[in-house]
Amino acid sequence: MKFIRIAPHSSLTELIECYWMMQSDDPIPRIEKIIPDGFTELIFNYGSVYKAKINGEWELQNPNLLAGQISNYFYLENTGQTGSFAIKLKPAALTQLFNLNMDQYLDKIVNLDALPVPQLTVLKEKTLPFKGEQHLKMVLDDYFMELNKSATKNPLATTLDLIFNSNGMASVTALTAVAGVGERQLERLFKKYIGLSPKYYSRIIRFNYIFQLIKSKKSNWTEIIYQSGYYDQSHFIRNFKAFTGEDPSSYFFEEKNMANFFLNK
Repeated sequence: MKFIRIAPHSSLTELIECYWMMQSDDPIPRIEKIIPDGFTELIFNYGSVYKAKINGEWELQNPNLLAGQISNYFYLENTGQTGSFAIKLKPAALTQLFNLNMDQYLDKIVNLDALPVPQLTVLKEKTLPFKGEQHLKMVLDDYFMELNKSATKNPLATTLDLIFNSNGMASVTALTAVAGVGERQLERLFKKYIGLSPKYYSRIIRFNYIFQLIKSKKSNWTEIIYQSGYYDQSHFIRNFKAFTGEDPSSYFFEEKNMANFFLNK
């Protein structure tokens, strides 16, 4: 599998985390695990579609998809050769751009073509059929820079900045202070714009930080547990298993798969 990450135009950094592509000529089915990373996505499959196992049953996916926040790991399996590209959006961007209530898309990957959002139909028409990496970046940059002109303000911008800058270790008290609202109001805003509570979203970002520490190869396990804000080894292992289904000592951090591509930024 070939993975490509593409940086968006510099004016889009508040809305877009990255564009990404994956390609493979191998039609043999392979099961991949997807792990929460705190971002939402618009996904387009110009190759074969995938099957997903999110709630215990395998379901054939549509070619064009909207993926909301995920709170737990799930599985994907290709049905043939892979050709996909996607827009990985910042946490609140789908609400800012398309006025979507993200609570409705928690732990869901839905058919993009069935959504009553005309701007998304335009996006599909502009990007398909796929014409190559450079053309894709140009089209996506132009599309989102134009759409950005009508994007609404993100009321969680400073709160999300604190979550990311603290690697998910800021307290709820600190988050409410930065947001300038009460805890209940902050919960309501997160439910609408993110789909998860501020506490749970922070857990995901803190978990993601583990991969950054391991990638740097500057810390041993004891230091990683401390630096990522876990009380002790058992607390660390419980959280790691909750998000991956695996013990950290048996997880293949260097393996070239979808999960590591998304988490090893």
